[in-house]
Amino acid sequence: MSTAQPEVTARITRLFTYPVKSCAGVEQAEAIVTETGFDLDRAWMVVDEQGEFVSQRELPRMALIKPQLKHHDVVLRAPGMLALHLAIEQVEEPVRVRVWDDEVKAYDMGAIAAQWFTDFLGRKLRLARFDPDERRLSNLEWTKGAEAPNQFSDGYPLLVASEASLALFNEKLAAAGKPAVGIERFRPNIVLGGIEAHDEDRLDELRIGGVRLKLVKPCPRCPIPTIDPATAQMDPAISDVLQTYRRDERVGGAVTFGMNAIVVEGFDETVRVGQDVAASWNF
Repeated sequence: MSTAQPEVTARITRLFTYPVKSCAGVEQAEAIVTETGFDLDRAWMVVDEQGEFVSQRELPRMALIKPQLKHHDVVLRAPGMLALHLAIEQVEEPVRVRVWDDEVKAYDMGAIAAQWFTDFLGRKLRLARFDPDERRLSNLEWTKGAEAPNQFSDGYPLLVASEASLALFNEKLAAAGKPAVGIERFRPNIVLGGIEAHDEDRLDELRIGGVRLKLVKPCPRCPIPTIDPATAQMDPAISDVLQTYRRDERVGGAVTFGMNAIVVEGFDETVRVGQDVAASWNF
């Protein structure tokens, strides 16, 4: 690896893992990097009776389900519910589930977890755990042929955004008479400080100690950022303001915020809040 001075320097200001797809994130001081992103990120997923994944898009109350990572289990809490404890190393019978266009092997998490999600979300649901022997790859066109496996993420191992991008968005919200929002709306894994707004769109690689991440695709935004993580209420003004300045021709004019990343090297390394990040431009 080159020892030349990096073109861009930044630092990690926040880190998030999302153990259950579409539920709240867990903010961490440090995170272990694996081939599929952060350890336990999107390792579990809520599915309907047909094994099809469900998300905040149709069930906004999923935003109110807050995980906590313990040593041997994940604890889920939600308003009016007793805590649900999921043993990290324990599953029940094998199943097949669908996430977007991919049908993958998984494990059902049993009747207690199924009833918990059914009771809170008001639909007959079950919880599945990704099968670590399954290999679900990111889009090879965007990764330029690099094989980047995921668990239940939408399509890529990690999402990177910056404090400056959020600050600019909040300025535009204020101009529209709307209150500021937190970065949690955009569900990043890594938040960068020390760069300009949307510089992440133009970066190629991030080097964080022994970890190398490649930024491969702008992240098109679905309606989830319109959902307040604290109340599960929707505010369409969030999407309306984004549409005024965040259309990206690289993804057919879709509204984007943040960059999807793949892990090039540094599996099992740990990244930490406050750590320096060296980066290069993608042009």
